[in-house]
Amino acid sequence: MKTRELNDPPDASKATAPGKEANSSRDLDPEMRAARCASRRNARRANALLLALGILLIASALASLMLGRYPITPVEAVGMLANLAFPVDPFWTPQQETLFFQVRLPRIVLAVMVGCSLATAGAAYQGTFQNPLVSPDILGASQGAAFGAACAILLGMGAFGVSASAFLFSIAAVMLVLLIGTRARGNHLLIVVLAGVMVSSLFSAGVSFTKLIADPNNQLAAITYWLMGSLTGAKWSDMALAAIPMAVGLGALFALRWRINVLTMGDDEASTMGVNARRTRLIVILAATLITASSVAVSGMIGWVGLVIPHLSRMVIGCDYRKLLPASMLMGASFMLIVDDIARLVATAEIPIGILTAFVGAPFFLYLITRKKQKL
Repeated sequence: MKTRELNDPPDASKATAPGKEANSSRDLDPEMRAARCASRRNARRANALLLALGILLIASALASLMLGRYPITPVEAVGMLANLAFPVDPFWTPQQETLFFQVRLPRIVLAVMVGCSLATAGAAYQGTFQNPLVSPDILGASQGAAFGAACAILLGMGAFGVSASAFLFSIAAVMLVLLIGTRARGNHLLIVVLAGVMVSSLFSAGVSFTKLIADPNNQLAAITYWLMGSLTGAKWSDMALAAIPMAVGLGALFALRWRINVLTMGDDEASTMGVNARRTRLIVILAATLITASSVAVSGMIGWVGLVIPHLSRMVIGCDYRKLLPASMLMGASFMLIVDDIARLVATAEIPIGILTAFVGAPFFLYLITRKKQKL
């Protein structure tokens, strides 16, 4: 049976006959029927909004493929993409094909990956720590990655070495924070956040020291530029390595999105619902850290995406993480694409994307917290 009267005792004489299943909802009290109808309306609205965000992402990606100092027409872009699946007589130049597949397309894919990962990590952290001001770098992941990248640049490593070092130091920083959290006594969530602040400060001092001893003619400029964040020079090989941990982390968070709803209610409520809050929180933190470290390793430090986009998603779709997490993924990817287009086109020299995200994110966040009816 699909529906049963909630107030009825378990008596066989009151069981709904199979032929009357369609009328069982009429026996519910008016308040329950109204709540059920409202829930269905909200679900349909959320699904429609997710579809709209998906269309926005596709439109942003297609526009990004065609925009640039060397424009590619929509017909040429579609033709080159179709040529991957079946033979098409080229009506574009070899230079356009090289630009399209070796420069523009990998950059767009990287922007989608990084925006999706940072926004998802921010939403997961905010729900896990029950704090709306938490961002993906709260546990020291970004500063750890910055120190690792700076050390790799000092040692003269290539792009792959810089990304690998940034990833490893980012993971190490978060592991140190979690280790401190297990050793200290008191409020576990508060201790973890405080440990993240202290570890971030420690690695930030390390970055300052590397800049102090770096060669000012070469290494210092490379470290400074990396710290500002950029998607320039995106390569398929770098993205292939970052895609694996990103896929693992995003998949885990997507599978646990309903459990994050439970975590927002508190540990006691989670226990009554059969959810191990401590273990679930640890898995969520590790998954969010994995995608944060992967993102920072391939793009540098890009702030505000993981803080602002989850709040914007809540305004649009609500606080249910079953819908909020997919919305954050789609909105974060679209936001990163749009900001990257601005970085490429607004000036003669490309603007580091970390600067633009701060210019856009900070005023928008101030608008959010000063709205009269908006509560973070």
